[in-house]
Amino acid sequence: MQILIALSVALLAGLLLSRLAKLLSLPAVTAYLVAGVLIGPYVLGTIGVPGLGFISHDDVKSYSLLCDIALGFIAFSIGNEFRLSELKTIGKQATIIGIAQALFTTIVVDIVMIAVHFIVPDKFSLSSAIILGAVAAATAPAATLMVVKQYKAKGKLTDLLLPIVALDDAVGLVVFAISFGVARALNSGAVDIISIAVEPIVEVVMSLLLGAAIGFLFTLTEQFFHSRSKRLAVSVSFLFLTVGFSMLKFEIFGVNVAFSSLLSCMMLGAVFCNICDFSEELMERVDRWSAPLLILFFVLSGAELELKLFKEPVIVIIGLVYIISRSLGKYFGAMLSTKATGCDKNTVKYLGITLFPQAGVALGMAIKAQTFGPEGIIVANITLFAVLIYELIGPLLTKIALTKSGDIKPEGKTSAREEYKKAAENKK
Repeated sequence: MQILIALSVALLAGLLLSRLAKLLSLPAVTAYLVAGVLIGPYVLGTIGVPGLGFISHDDVKSYSLLCDIALGFIAFSIGNEFRLSELKTIGKQATIIGIAQALFTTIVVDIVMIAVHFIVPDKFSLSSAIILGAVAAATAPAATLMVVKQYKAKGKLTDLLLPIVALDDAVGLVVFAISFGVARALNSGAVDIISIAVEPIVEVVMSLLLGAAIGFLFTLTEQFFHSRSKRLAVSVSFLFLTVGFSMLKFEIFGVNVAFSSLLSCMMLGAVFCNICDFSEELMERVDRWSAPLLILFFVLSGAELELKLFKEPVIVIIGLVYIISRSLGKYFGAMLSTKATGCDKNTVKYLGITLFPQAGVALGMAIKAQTFGPEGIIVANITLFAVLIYELIGPLLTKIALTKSGDIKPEGKTSAREEYKKAAENKK
């Protein structure tokens, strides 16, 4: 009973607040995150009534499986952007920009954070600075995709944006693993080549292979079903299967093998959309089916934000420095790489702003950083603080950038109810 009430309260809170957000011309994603904060442990949860709000962060984390599944659906949708017919024209640009801006951001943040270390060496270690630089590379695909879908953004900037966001995470995972290994070597004095160079590459390759294998199996199985409802059920089944298998962890010849559910589900979507003739129609149905799940994901993400971090001056100051340096890295990294690849002026000007949001993968990196000890906990707290800020303002900045670039067109008020009435009248 408590679980069902909590989920219904979360869903309704997100939906109701999205109406207010529309009046204020804010993206729905921002409303969902704020709704999560309001029903989370720091506001409604303080009443202590189970189900009415989330009374603790452990309570929120108990719904982590829903978040894992939602991220799988988000990654699957992004995989739909990797159609070979379209990548022939933008694939080279997207690859160069995706890798270049991520590495540029890491370098900028590393330089700034290392400078902070030398200013306050007793508060912020060199190892923490190096790890934060790697965390900076990752972007949040979830918030970006939701803004694109909500406003039906279309254009040159949007066409480049989604593949770049996907590449961001792959680059970020590799850079983080390498930086984490370097930081560990600085502390211990011993260099572990396997964890620095081998394991991150293995994770990316194995994730892509897993997604590709299930993608081929998905396409083969789907051919045995003809009704839309059953094909939708098959799609959901294989998404669940991919998310489940991506949770596997094992060791082979001393190498730790893990998977990224984001990369696996992206590859699942990419393979399916390229070898299934009517993948667009089926993916559209999957998007509609997953809509309530995605709302819950963002509300839960808002409830999980650590507002108590505002009480720690060191975290706030270093966090603000990190946010500013990362934003500058993303903006100028995107600007330089788009200029170098011959993109149009609007893409050059606004792409970097759309890459500001940060959450999912960065939070995973923060959890990993906590295993580093006290220094890792500082990195995790700074990352959580940055995610709090980025998730609240990032979607709005993405909307503004896509509007300025011309990818979001002003629309009049639309109502599904009114459209249904018109359709019924036309039938008469």
